[in-house]
Amino acid sequence: MQTCHVLDTPLLVTDYDQLAARCLDWARAPRVVALEFANTHIVALRRHDPGFREETSAYDHFVPDGMPLIWCLNRAGAGLRDRVYGPTFMRRFLEAAPSGSAHYLLGGSEECGRRLRESFTRRNPGLKFLGGFHGRCGEDGVLESAAESEVIAEINRLSPEFIWVGFGTPKQQRWLQRHKPLIQRGVILTVGFAFDANAGMKPDAPPRMQRAGLTWLHRLASEPRRLAPRYLKWNSLFLFYLIRDGLRGRAWGKMR
Repeated sequence: MQTCHVLDTPLLVTDYDQLAARCLDWARAPRVVALEFANTHIVALRRHDPGFREETSAYDHFVPDGMPLIWCLNRAGAGLRDRVYGPTFMRRFLEAAPSGSAHYLLGGSEECGRRLRESFTRRNPGLKFLGGFHGRCGEDGVLESAAESEVIAEINRLSPEFIWVGFGTPKQQRWLQRHKPLIQRGVILTVGFAFDANAGMKPDAPPRMQRAGLTWLHRLASEPRRLAPRYLKWNSLFLFYLIRDGLRGRAWGKMR
């Protein structure tokens, strides 16, 4: 798959089916591959904050999760029809995953984890959920109490092919930077909101709003106090850097 930089973040030029096929390939290899589903918040944060850019250097690939990123990629000639949205990718991938594929869940509440396992095994009885952690992850990416060491030991013992992480930004990125070197194999996917959306814990935007790039507006209406400061700051900074770097001819690069 080709990549194209948007505000210095190398985004995969891919779609749902291509990425799913590559994930199955990566899962068969004796190494760890980490994927970040990057929206405008992540891209703006990486452009603005050198510390966060360093924290996310542990990722092998960045997947374009937001429609504004797709519009930028298409200006560079990508020809993509849709983004690869984390909640949708998680749902589609788990519904179609091969029988016997092994998964591990990190994040969300106990209720969220239970709903995810029940929902997806009902739709795809061949799935194997080998374990999970649904406790507290600190801002530094450290899990509560004994779980910090126990979770990694369990992941390496059970050897799941896919490790789904839903701690939210920046916790999941810091967890990955800290723990990726300790994990022996598997595909790690940091998908954040995908846990709550697929478990039915929080509402997702209607398809029409998603296609128009307005998922953020729907989420803002659902959680205004929590999300308003984030969206005001990072959506504004994304536009600022897009304009400033665009005037210098550096907002996005060529596909490679």
